[in-house]
Amino acid sequence: MKKNTSLAIFENFKIRRVYVEKTETWYFSVVDIIHALDVSSDARNYWKVLKSNLRKEGSEVVTKINQLKMTASDGKSYKTDATNTETILRLIQSVPSKKAEPIKLWLAKVGYERMQEMTDPEKALNRSREYWQKQGRSEKWIQQRMMSQETRNKLTDYWSGHGVKKDQEFAILTNIIHQEWSDLSVKDHKNLKGLKTQNLRDHMSEAELIFTALAELSTRQIAERVRAEGFDQNKIPAKKGGKIAKDARMALEEKTGKSVITGENFLPHSKKEKAKFK
Repeated sequence: MKKNTSLAIFENFKIRRVYVEKTETWYFSVVDIIHALDVSSDARNYWKVLKSNLRKEGSEVVTKINQLKMTASDGKSYKTDATNTETILRLIQSVPSKKAEPIKLWLAKVGYERMQEMTDPEKALNRSREYWQKQGRSEKWIQQRMMSQETRNKLTDYWSGHGVKKDQEFAILTNIIHQEWSDLSVKDHKNLKGLKTQNLRDHMSEAELIFTALAELSTRQIAERVRAEGFDQNKIPAKKGGKIAKDARMALEEKTGKSVITGENFLPHSKKEKAKFK
């Protein structure tokens, strides 16, 4: 059963989803939907209690919840309660929220957009560009972010075709590359920027994006040159590729007297204040 995973955006909320091609169906993270409904500061616990109550009532909604692997904030993949649009719509009826109607309209739109993207992938790129524009990113930053993503996709395509398992092994190799070029793990870099569930790359400076892309480009080309197969063999190109970018970073920092690595982010002002006092 072939799956595609991605994030969907509702307002400022990121909702994890899995598209199962066999049934042509999106499965959404229930906890993420609850979070977007904005009914509790602890969406996970809210869902736990709601699920228990629905089960006691004999609701069919609970029987249609699947456990699908989705990527968490730590970059690892865990089994997550997920279900399709129809069941999500039924679930929303049990949640008193002023965002119920907007989310229903959004779910319908997501299904339509997926059909468009399957015939014209450029639409997905355009939507990402529009999202970043709404967040106030410059055209220069957006261009660099998209180029960086293209470089990333080529690397993960190589890994996928040469025996590297998605999710956990992808995350470990990514962390090796990141640690080598930046002297920080992905987690430490996120902590430096005051991030939690947010995508680190969406909060990188132009320079951080460039050096990340250089590290991943170098990793892929080295892996192709030595024909690295499997997880263990791909660790070596990951370290070498990261080292190439680190040497370039250190040379630039020596000339400019300015660190490439920064704690700056694009969080809304209120979230920045919270991060500051943690």
